[in-house]
Amino acid sequence: MENIADEVLKGNRLALAKAITAIENERENATEIMKQLYPHTGNAYVLGITGPPGAGKSTLTDKLAKEFRSRGKTVGIIAIDPTSPFSGGAILGDRIRMNDLAMDEGVFIRSMGTRGSLGGLSHKTADAVKVMDAFGVDVIFVETVGVGQSEVDIVKAADTTMVVLIPGMGDDIQAIKAGILEIGDIFTINKADHDGADKLQTELNMMLDLDGVMKDWRPPILKAVANQNIGITEVVDTFHKHRTHIEENGQLTVRRTERAKNEMLDLLDAKIGQYVRHKLVDSGKIDGYVEEIKSRKTDPYTVVNGVMENMLK
Repeated sequence: MENIADEVLKGNRLALAKAITAIENERENATEIMKQLYPHTGNAYVLGITGPPGAGKSTLTDKLAKEFRSRGKTVGIIAIDPTSPFSGGAILGDRIRMNDLAMDEGVFIRSMGTRGSLGGLSHKTADAVKVMDAFGVDVIFVETVGVGQSEVDIVKAADTTMVVLIPGMGDDIQAIKAGILEIGDIFTINKADHDGADKLQTELNMMLDLDGVMKDWRPPILKAVANQNIGITEVVDTFHKHRTHIEENGQLTVRRTERAKNEMLDLLDAKIGQYVRHKLVDSGKIDGYVEEIKSRKTDPYTVVNGVMENMLK
């Protein structure tokens, strides 16, 4: 049997696809693959793309990827799609919009379903990023489902985060939910040829002024018309400027340290959850606890505390 990790390190695209599938489906070999690949990670630059549905994130990502390719960089794209309620797989809308990129050997595109994750990212996104990193791509785009109340997980996965907005969304300010203003390193107004682009730019500037937090990087507000390839060069140039900025002031190291910590805690949460579930559900003990809680002989808080005490003995 082939060693998938070795094949990924040799640049085998089929092995890359198999590795990500193993991770997504939590197959038995997934952990072993990640253990072997981990020493070869930490080289790619990760760009997060988020914004409301319909903002043209996929079209913009497609054009940005082509610009990076024209500059000699290899590109990985992880497009987080809503999960199909029928198959559990990604709906693949992003893959359709990036169809012509799929013919480029220097680009690898993977759609992943959210699978119930509320932060806009699949739980397995961080591992998929690492696999692409070990494979050897220079730049990895992580494009999220869309802006929501908890759509701030992208910060945990990306070195630089861009928020994409469009004019004419009604009350433009309402488009930026809690936390979104804080996570944007760069704001790009796509479809800037539509009415209201200047108004949105002004409102964003006002919100940044009202933020009141002194930062050594003020997020630039760019304009683009992705489907006409307008403003793409400027966005890529700004990515480079932000990367240089956070490398020089040490923030990149801080962000990656925080990411490593969050990933370890997420893994611990998942493993502990699986262990507890196995001990309670598979043994049938949970049914007895549920009956006691239902009849008010005890309460869920007491039960959980008792379970944890027993587990930690």
